[in-house]
Amino acid sequence: MTSPSAFSSSTDAPSGGTPARPQAAKAADTTRDNPWPLRRLTENIKRYVDKMSPLWVEGQVVEYKVRPGATMHFLTLRDLQTDTSMTVTAWASVMDGSALSESAHVVTRVKPVFWERSGRLNLQAAEIHLQGVGDLLAQIEALRARLAAEGLFADSRKKPLPFLPRTIGLICGRGAKAKDDVVVNASERWPTARFEIREVAVQGDHCVPEVGRALLELDALRGVDVIVIARGGGAVEDLLPFSDERLVRAVAAARTPVVSAIGHEGDSPLLDLVADYRASTPTDAARRIVPDRAREREGLTQARTRMHGAVAGRLMAERSHLTLITSRPVLQDPGAIVDGHRAALERHVTGLRAAVERRLSSERQILTRARATLTALSPQATLDRGYALLKTPSGTLITSSTQIKKGDLIEGVLASGRMVAQVVGATSPAPPTDS
Repeated sequence: MTSPSAFSSSTDAPSGGTPARPQAAKAADTTRDNPWPLRRLTENIKRYVDKMSPLWVEGQVVEYKVRPGATMHFLTLRDLQTDTSMTVTAWASVMDGSALSESAHVVTRVKPVFWERSGRLNLQAAEIHLQGVGDLLAQIEALRARLAAEGLFADSRKKPLPFLPRTIGLICGRGAKAKDDVVVNASERWPTARFEIREVAVQGDHCVPEVGRALLELDALRGVDVIVIARGGGAVEDLLPFSDERLVRAVAAARTPVVSAIGHEGDSPLLDLVADYRASTPTDAARRIVPDRAREREGLTQARTRMHGAVAGRLMAERSHLTLITSRPVLQDPGAIVDGHRAALERHVTGLRAAVERRLSSERQILTRARATLTALSPQATLDRGYALLKTPSGTLITSSTQIKKGDLIEGVLASGRMVAQVVGATSPAPPTDS
């Protein structure tokens, strides 16, 4: 590249054909009567910036808007101690590997870029790395994704909190305000609440092992129905132990329901996600683990009133129903229930008798006609008219003179009585004649 001094012989020819005035070779040579054009300054600044080598800088991200699908990303980087800030640009491939968020502390490899037209100096990032807490937050985010994939944060594995625990396990800092927040507020709600307290380190290197041991102890105690882990907020660095994988897995393995009261509303350590209930503050945890005695009494009073009203209403309805039943005629006169059947039976009996009499009368008439017919056709009727039947001693009916001879005894059957006669003579029957 050519240094700015190489342009010392440059001249600008004004319009209208006026001879060009020699420009100052160096910035120090410019005067009121012989200034540089602004473009000469920006050109020289750009040439100087372009000669700079890529370098590593650190700072804090104060503005970063994620733009899905964009090929170029923009963020604002500020110095850690002063208000100096610059715009940093980076290709999407660079940003994809960095879990950046505002307020993160980063170290980035950049190349300064100067834009002549706007006179702005930007930084083009080739690499971006989280530093300090920012790096740990990125690791925690990766751990969060891994544990979520294992199902440790699933709602289906969370245990319900007891309505009224026999004993409340409390893990808190030594002499910490969070302890009083839980104990005092819970006791105000339920004065007979019992606590099993373990005071441990709630930040620093000893936090994870001490909280883990306290959790195991309380989880093994009979009668401890819920365990509260309370801290009450703090800086991001102070809450990092509560995102430790060992502690998160210990809470997931606990048989007793665990309430997390680590941070304030904006804090979200991994312990909040794995706990069976996440309280926004220790005071909120106290409200959640025990019922409010005054409210429960009020609820019991209201329930008793509703029960009395329901029973009274039911008795009134049943009494009205019973009165309606007893007012029916069938209960006032028990015989009325058979009156209708008796009347129907009498109608059926009367009809049956009439039918029998009609049938008997009809059959009597038929019998009379049959008797008259039988009488008219019987031999007795013939005998009644003066005729007689003659029979041989053997009982054979005599119908021809050839059946008897002179001197035979015969029997005569009359209309009334019988007689015996002797044949004194008989004539032969006349021979048949041809018609």
